[in-house]
Amino acid sequence: MSLARHLGRLATLAAVPACVGAQQPAAAAGRELPRAHAPKPTSAAITEQDLMTRLYIFADDSMQGRATGTEGYRKGTDYIAAELGRLGLQPAGENGTYFQALPSRTIAAATRLAVGDAGLALWTDFVPLVGSGSPRAYEGAGVVFGGDLAAYAANATTPPPLTAAQVAGKVVAVRAAAGAPTSARALGALARGPLAGAAAIAVLLAEPLSAPALAQARRASMGGTTEGEVPYVLLVAPSAAPRLLGADPATLQAGATGPTLRGAIALERGGDGTARNVVAVYPGSDPRLKGQYVALGAHADHVGFSTRPVDHDSLKAFNARSWQLRGANNDPKPLTPDLRAQVSVNVDSLRRLRPARPDSISNGADDDGSGSMALLEIAEAFANGAPKPKRSVLFVWHVGEELGMLGSAYYSDHPTVPRDSIVAQINIDMIGRGGATDLANGGPGYVGVVGSRRLSRQLGDLVEEVSRSKGYNLKFDYGLDANGHPQNIYCRSDHRSYARYGIPIAFFFTGLHGDYHQVTDEPQYIDYANYTRLTSYIRDLTLAIAERPTGFTLDAPKPTDPNAPCRQ
Repeated sequence: MSLARHLGRLATLAAVPACVGAQQPAAAAGRELPRAHAPKPTSAAITEQDLMTRLYIFADDSMQGRATGTEGYRKGTDYIAAELGRLGLQPAGENGTYFQALPSRTIAAATRLAVGDAGLALWTDFVPLVGSGSPRAYEGAGVVFGGDLAAYAANATTPPPLTAAQVAGKVVAVRAAAGAPTSARALGALARGPLAGAAAIAVLLAEPLSAPALAQARRASMGGTTEGEVPYVLLVAPSAAPRLLGADPATLQAGATGPTLRGAIALERGGDGTARNVVAVYPGSDPRLKGQYVALGAHADHVGFSTRPVDHDSLKAFNARSWQLRGANNDPKPLTPDLRAQVSVNVDSLRRLRPARPDSISNGADDDGSGSMALLEIAEAFANGAPKPKRSVLFVWHVGEELGMLGSAYYSDHPTVPRDSIVAQINIDMIGRGGATDLANGGPGYVGVVGSRRLSRQLGDLVEEVSRSKGYNLKFDYGLDANGHPQNIYCRSDHRSYARYGIPIAFFFTGLHGDYHQVTDEPQYIDYANYTRLTSYIRDLTLAIAERPTGFTLDAPKPTDPNAPCRQ
């Protein structure tokens, strides 16, 4: 789940002290799971063994964290496509394949930023984050200091210091604290929200970008231009911030004005086709309904790897204890220096259990290996089982969710089946955890649900009816679906790309946890019993939607502008 990817997070993790304490790996059914698992043939039934086999393959170190546009992502999607071919599902990508490639754009060398006669160097003094819209011109725009970046976040408790009038047509410079979210995903929300009227948004970094973070910024260039003209985000190095503002940021108050900028962002086509969705169809059995689709989605990408290893088990212990201190829920308190200082356990006990294990790969087992492999298991269940669904089932593994829902936005704009034939979309992201150590209200059968009644109450009712009638008796948590919730989850995962076209959606997940977006999100920490239960439930929900005589009635008018800003 892409709530806030930190480009600078790898440097922060590398600084975690090696003296942090020990913790046994999370276990399923009371047993410690292995770091490696020998794959076994999968079956038509949805089983713990099948999901374990698939997830250990998909979230293996060899996939290198599956960052969009990398060889690791290519390998991961090759595995999905090979399995779809083996199962006999119909290719529904482009040119008779399972793949739909996204157009790619890169920052051209002609990109310029200058203050007076002094130029700022691309990739050294500033880094543009490529979004999915057209960059708004900032030539001749004046700079205004906006204060702290945190004041503009979705969960800010007070109004931002600058008004819309102060922002309009300006380059708004905001100061980021060390470790603050600085991803295209997180900062793109500013360009669609409180700073939407800016000519550009300059994020003043507290520390230089690490080499891996810089490499990610340079390749994060996938997506179309459907959002129209948007302010681009520029990451500004600490050494360049005084030149941009004409003064030391530490001496300024929000609203202070700076010099006029010159320059422009230049884009060029690039990419090798690695940025791709994977799309397949299991055809329906009813001649009248098979032209309609129940869409199932997950995202196949994750956040890659670092060149600065950390001690895996020490970090695992740190994550677990700090998560408890932060509240162990879906709206955690920030990890402040005070909270960090409270986490210190002698590592000698850990070393007595096993040798140190340097780790640099964010495997993404739960985020979103769990959703991706659940889709494969459901595909196998339909391909080899009974009953056959009356409507067709559309499977889409989206690319670039971690970079701002790029793949789902592109697919919903350029669907390979008629858009109006999709009766509902079920999004699955992070369904492998949800125990009491992850969430204060977690445990067997826990699952969070977002959006199931926002467009059609009929879909929300069916979500609950299937749980009751099929004996799943799930514990549905609607806490994050509340209107105005600061996490804004309804707008922040792939289901949103479908909902903006009036397609009813339901989003299932088992919540955030201390290993989110870290090297410790590995298959050995998954709760396979609950994961299997939820995967089977989603299969049955899909079948129930596919069997309905009619589609879902919308309770609100279909949106007229699919590119309008999203507000939960």
